Amino acid sequence: MSRSISRARWTRRARWAAVPVAVIASGAIISTASYSAFSATTSNPTSNWSTGTVQLTDDDSGVALFSASNLMPGDAGTKCITVTSTGSLPSAVRLYGTAATTTNSLSSYLDLTIQQGSGASSASCDGFTPASQGAQVFSGTLADFAGQRTGYANGAPTWSPTGTTSESRSFKFSYTLSQSTPNTGQDSRAAIAFTWEAQTR
Repeated sequence: MSRSISRARWTRRARWAAVPVAVIASGAIISTASYSAFSATTSNPTSNWSTGTVQLTDDDSGVALFSASNLMPGDAGTKCITVTSTGSLPSAVRLYGTAATTTNSLSSYLDLTIQQGSGASSASCDGFTPASQGAQVFSGTLADFAGQRTGYANGAPTWSPTGTTSESRSFKFSYTLSQSTPNTGQDSRAAIAFTWEAQTR
């Protein structure tokens, strides 16, 4: 009798012991199924962005256009300079003055004309040919230019490089000290720096 009871108890224990094993095995199957999947991807090659350039140079070799001294009424002078655009972007070039100074209103008696064209250099104006359109960049006194053309916003329009290739433009500057310069104009001075600036358009 006692042997039958012991055998029955052992059988029940064996059955309960088998349950966790079955659950664990089932969990392993579920876990494996949760982390198994087919996949595929496709990628576009790496994208890149870069900027273009706006660049200007001139051929003055660091020498001022004019260094005229001991002038008297009626004296005149002419100089040329070539400006080159090597940027890769289309731009608009304007001309203006900076660091303008004068004593005894001398700049009001210096008549100034500026033309643009081709065929000249800072070494010589020989061969200068005015542009077929918009050749006259400025005509007035140095005082007018200094007061009216002070930065890019109000600079004198010149030309518009395309940015597809190197482009050059020659500029011819001519001045005359007016015959009407008063006696108070003796021992007077005037100065200005001419600046070309290009901005994208």
